[in-house]
Amino acid sequence: MALRHILDDNHPVLRIPAQEVKKINSAVQRLIDDMIETMRDAEGVGLAANQVGVSKRILVARAGEDEILELINPLCELAEGEELGIEGCLSVPGKYGQVPRYEKITVSALDREGKPVRLAVKGLAARILLHEMDHLDGVLFTDRAVRMVDPEELKAEEQSDEQTEIPAGKQNKGEQKKRQNDEIKSEEQI
Repeated sequence: MALRHILDDNHPVLRIPAQEVKKINSAVQRLIDDMIETMRDAEGVGLAANQVGVSKRILVARAGEDEILELINPLCELAEGEELGIEGCLSVPGKYGQVPRYEKITVSALDREGKPVRLAVKGLAARILLHEMDHLDGVLFTDRAVRMVDPEELKAEEQSDEQTEIPAGKQNKGEQKKRQNDEIKSEEQI
């Protein structure tokens, strides 16, 4: 595995729709491993292949504390509800915006072995996948943002939230597991 350079928002490859992956081989699997390592190193929650300069329809995303989704040629089949949320991006460092996204989605894709998968996700997991799928279509969150958010405003909101929420470490194990399971409803072979 190797760390890859994350492109910034003025790089032209980020504005071109990525190409479908036709063949899954060791090079694709190595790319996925590199993307996971790069995402973790950058403390991100998702990464699309074109963010590391490879114009292929591949993404990785955190799906909880220990699970990473690895999706090839992802397609959003169903979407419902809408919610506004704050987003940032590894390719647009230091900028944040309020972005409307579907609340619940169903995504079909191939896994790293080429097997079809279908996922029903909601909340943050849906937001992350939609954000990364936008990358694969040449769209940045700044294109969808209804309002850019000042980083200082974001810090103030986070501090306010910390004072009213039970920190994850203080929740009992049952509450933590339920919260993670609520993000991803199902993953099944189709």
